[in-house]
Amino acid sequence: MDDVRPNVHPILLSLVTYLPLAGALAILLTRGTTQTVETAARWVALWTSGIVFALAVIMWAEFDPARPGIQFEQQVGWASGAGISYHAGLDGISLMFVLLSAFLTPLSIIGGWRQVTGRVRDYMIAMLVLETTLIGLFSALDLVLFYLFYEATLLPASLMIGVWGGPKRVWASLQFFLFTFGGSLFMLLALLAMWNAAGTTDIVALQHHGFGHAMQCWLLAGFIIAFGVKLPLFPLHAWLPDAYTEAPTPASVMLSGVLSKAGAYGLLRFGVMMFPDAARLFAPVVLTLGVIAVIYAAMIALAQTDMKRVIAYSSFSHMGVIAIGLFTMTPEGIDGAIFQMLSHGIVIAALFFCVSAVSWRAETREISAFSGVAHKMPVLATLAMLFVMANIGLPGTGAFVGEFLVMVGALHVSFWLAFLGGTSMILGAVYMLVLYRRVLFGADRGGIIALLRDLTGQELAVLVPLAVVTIWMGVHPGSFLRVFDPAVTGLLHPVTTVATVDPQQVVPVTGAG
Repeated sequence: MDDVRPNVHPILLSLVTYLPLAGALAILLTRGTTQTVETAARWVALWTSGIVFALAVIMWAEFDPARPGIQFEQQVGWASGAGISYHAGLDGISLMFVLLSAFLTPLSIIGGWRQVTGRVRDYMIAMLVLETTLIGLFSALDLVLFYLFYEATLLPASLMIGVWGGPKRVWASLQFFLFTFGGSLFMLLALLAMWNAAGTTDIVALQHHGFGHAMQCWLLAGFIIAFGVKLPLFPLHAWLPDAYTEAPTPASVMLSGVLSKAGAYGLLRFGVMMFPDAARLFAPVVLTLGVIAVIYAAMIALAQTDMKRVIAYSSFSHMGVIAIGLFTMTPEGIDGAIFQMLSHGIVIAALFFCVSAVSWRAETREISAFSGVAHKMPVLATLAMLFVMANIGLPGTGAFVGEFLVMVGALHVSFWLAFLGGTSMILGAVYMLVLYRRVLFGADRGGIIALLRDLTGQELAVLVPLAVVTIWMGVHPGSFLRVFDPAVTGLLHPVTTVATVDPQQVVPVTGAG
């Protein structure tokens, strides 16, 4: 049976990766009147992304967590003389992010069905190209391939901000592009140094190359800057508020829900797992920056007057929790960080869609313009309460599981780290409940509130699946943890051995993961 699987799996992964690109090409070749082309573009994008999600679910069902190594693997000669190949495949960690990308893309297409009215064909092409680049980078097992997909995400993401965004869209798009592209220069330098030292860019081979301690430190420093911009790490976050706020809502969902996870994924794959000695050395710095992000972003979120900007800073605060989990370098902490990435991707997408549902009707995002929205939109108020509670980390939601595991991992490092990182729940409760109370409760003052109507069928088609997954992750986290925990535990054995003085103390911690 094992001999048959490798012949089938690469085809499935290639379909999931490049089918969106085929859909984009089909949209590009569509001819007819403007209305005909726009209608066709919407439906082709939706069906293509829907099929990709269905194939991703099949991969999830076929994936065997107990089987070590890479699955759905495909390797084709590319620049073989230089040690570069087209090498793609999935372990339990990358599979989850492929699934997240495939899940959020059709929801984002439905979410922009009525809101995106100009240059619809170009917008749908950009969305499908972004899906291909995201799935490609999560499945890449060659560093050059990863770099190409990572850089390629910039084009559709920047275009969606700059063309379909708000009043300050050009500045927000330029800022996002320059920050990310500038950070990627450090990744390119690290890539060249690794290729020069090892003679290959194959990620699996590089993990076992055994770089010297000094070189590990320089390489990890480059990767931290590159991925820290995308995450973002404090103080590399200057692009985030404008990009998330000015982008159209579906683009904000993809940026915060998936693209920021590419930064965290890179830190995990090319930090903790590839350079364990250097990661242990850099851990105090990254942990400190994570704590600063948690507290700083929460305080700034409380002072915002724009609903979307509150959610943007909330995302920044939660990414600080993820950075803490990754650099605790414990199985529990990293499991929690990955789970939090997945949960955060779902919840932040839902919150952006909830804000959009209100602001699109009222044509404003100013908090002061709203009061008593729940009287006119009770279904939205109910769903928004679930997502607000999930963002806070209420037990029974996925965010609680992720933050709990991160705090357990942080306790292995320091009580104060766990305490300060855990303030994300308290501070999050403050700014999210204040936002919820001011917008949805209070007296119905009439005006724009009197004109509001509850959620449409399209909006429910977006928010209900997100609500189901949010509760599913909180009630039955094992269905997700079982996929990536074996990969984390297996790869962390050498890290925990290096990171401790007394091996006797490590065994219970590793075994608990």
